[in-house]
Amino acid sequence: MPIFKYKTFEEAERALWNFKPDEAYFKRVAELWDFANQLNPIRYPRGIFKFKTIEEANRHREEIELEHAREIQKKRKSSAPKDMK
Repeated sequence: MPIFKYKTFEEAERALWNFKPDEAYFKRVAELWDFANQLNPIRYPRGIFKFKTIEEANRHREEIELEHAREIQKKRKSSAPKDMK
């Protein structure tokens, strides 16, 4: 594996970008998301919800996902060693 040297953090960050993704790239991304979902799946509420706009529906989904992230953060803080809190 080659070693690269960068002068700035921004330069190193730009090197991670993929401007010409191929099919293998999208397959790896899909596998990553599948793996993340297996490790910590989001539990969406059961039922049917009516929304007047797509923005309202997206806002509802984002609230559920944010709450999920907050729960993970809370669990990590409570299980961290006392000197890490």
